[in-house]
Amino acid sequence: MNEQPAEVVLRAEGVTAGYGGAPIIEDVSLAVHAKKITAIVGPNGAGKSTLLKALSGVLKASGGEVYVQGKKTTNLAPEKLVRRGLGYVPQVSNVFPDLTVRENLEMGAYTRRRGIGARIEELGELFPDLRAAMRRRAGMLSGGQRSMLAMARALMLEPAVMLLDEPSAGLSPLLQGALWEQIEKIAATGVGICVVEQNTRRTLRHAHWGYILVLGRNRLDGPAQELLHDENVVELYVGRMN
Repeated sequence: MNEQPAEVVLRAEGVTAGYGGAPIIEDVSLAVHAKKITAIVGPNGAGKSTLLKALSGVLKASGGEVYVQGKKTTNLAPEKLVRRGLGYVPQVSNVFPDLTVRENLEMGAYTRRRGIGARIEELGELFPDLRAAMRRRAGMLSGGQRSMLAMARALMLEPAVMLLDEPSAGLSPLLQGALWEQIEKIAATGVGICVVEQNTRRTLRHAHWGYILVLGRNRLDGPAQELLHDENVVELYVGRMN
């Protein structure tokens, strides 16, 4: 029996965006599927983080359309996009350092009327390190634990798709491995993951599909393992250092 194709939970068609001058990203299209990890990789300055900001409503797109779970969400405010099923975890300022782990999770459930405690319990099962640190201030956590808390907070509203902007930045290789294990577990629960990372090789090893962004444009996309093992792709876009 053939496996049914996974639902497309996020689709971007020809998205163009910038910060007032020339566009940083131009005519970018992509799709993110439920239960799958989609990687956006490419050299520094390619516009990867700008793309996530445009998809998440943090930055207004000047062209193109964005759809979450089949409904148009182009340029909706971030707080409205959360209600549509999109979670966004920026690279910085992604936890409240003076609040406890539990308080951070409760803040992530600000539109949820019931079941908050039960959802925190569920996420404690998914993130054992956090379960053991519920009363600790987030500012006292390790870098890896803070990244996990940021993801857990975004999961409080049970999003269909989650955008992660360089979640492993600043982490040791060992902690990066632990973080990727958590990302894979999140995808296994049914969430579509779209992740931007600098460590191209490691990201493609864990992803199902990859998009290579160069100078703000789609340059190439395909199954992540094929991109990783294509010598031309490695030489031109991945580089030997990652």
